[in-house]
Amino acid sequence: MACAFVGAFTGMNAHAQDFAITNATVATGDGSEPIRNATVVVRGGKVVAAGAGVTVPADVPTSDGTGTWVTPGIVASMTDLGLWDVGAVQQSNDTSARNSPFSAALDVAPAINPSSQHILISRAGGVTRATVSASPSGSIFAGQGAIIDLGNDADAVTRSRAFQVVALGEAGGRLAGGSRMAAHALFRNALREARDYGKRARISGSPAQSAPRQSGDDIPVDPRMLDNNAERGTDTLLTRFDAAALVPVVNGTQPLYVQVERAADIRAVLALKTEFPRLDLVLVGVTEGWLVADDIAASDVPVIADALDDLPANFEELAATQSNIGRMVRAGVKVALNAASMRQPRYLPQYAGNLVALQNVPRASGLSWGQAMAAITSIPAEIAGMAGKFGSLTPGAAGDVVVWDGDPLETSSAPVKVFIDGVEQPVDNHQTRLRDRYRDLDESDLPKAYDW
Repeated sequence: MACAFVGAFTGMNAHAQDFAITNATVATGDGSEPIRNATVVVRGGKVVAAGAGVTVPADVPTSDGTGTWVTPGIVASMTDLGLWDVGAVQQSNDTSARNSPFSAALDVAPAINPSSQHILISRAGGVTRATVSASPSGSIFAGQGAIIDLGNDADAVTRSRAFQVVALGEAGGRLAGGSRMAAHALFRNALREARDYGKRARISGSPAQSAPRQSGDDIPVDPRMLDNNAERGTDTLLTRFDAAALVPVVNGTQPLYVQVERAADIRAVLALKTEFPRLDLVLVGVTEGWLVADDIAASDVPVIADALDDLPANFEELAATQSNIGRMVRAGVKVALNAASMRQPRYLPQYAGNLVALQNVPRASGLSWGQAMAAITSIPAEIAGMAGKFGSLTPGAAGDVVVWDGDPLETSSAPVKVFIDGVEQPVDNHQTRLRDRYRDLDESDLPKAYDW
């Protein structure tokens, strides 16, 4: 779709840029509907204002955004961005650690490659932030996930050890010994062991883990800072470092992302709050969530849900329906879209748009445009503990801004400019270079290996 975009921003700048975009259709990401003929102002890497009637300071470079849409950067939940290059090449794939002696203590942050083409491709699709986690493989615990930005620099990790991931349901049963009983026994034992270890080692769950890039953040415990001489019982199943990694989980200072699908399994997870009241739970997957939506809402537990599951892939998804998210939202559940349920995070706007279109299907439950945009921007940021810091065009938020050539929830639209922390980002990658090389079939563009 053609659009008029008179750019005042040229080239790349290593520092945050001051800029304003006027006369655009602006979505702030807070769940509200798009605002026509609106303005966005960014200064010093932060959003200053967004909306109709905004006055642009005289010293801020301005672009005419007529025909464009401006949104916050997409926030992708539950990705493996930066953890692999070629899935079938084991040496380039750090998405799981099946043979590791550790489980909960695993930390994805040191393995993230900011130069990964998957990061570059996602950035070109409007994704500016993401949560990254490994997959449970040798244990029900996948380890500690990270929050990253997709900026064109070497410092991708915004917060390491940001959350812990555990698989229950069918996947957890397989990993724990063949049944859900084994998974829950292992899980409860691990939490009790961590609680006991934290008391013995006098661990509060709040020591600094690494220098945070966001001041004021609550930081989970770093297993490397623990008292290695803390006494433990003889019936322990976790390594010392795995137990230490779970201390902030039982203390409620590190969110616990629980992968679960079946309605009965969801209820079992919510019931854990009775035994471990400080757990900060997030449900992931949640195919049958609509069946227990009132229970989830009453528990005030957020959900990262698969977008459009409607065919059961296994027995724990027998009640799959495309109306799952719409029904949960209608019940009052806070829902973000699960990027792990799609082939690439850059497809998040497409899936969000499908949920909007679902409103036109008789007897189906979808989302409004504003709700769908929030499900891929402000809500995943809030679930990640970054409410107001990114995922929205509210004053003080990071200058993560995407300019689109049309409605971002339509498949015919694409980003024309991407800013992260107020810095304009390159949108080229290996895919775009191959496209440009071969699009006209000009043999002069072929690599030298093709010369005769």
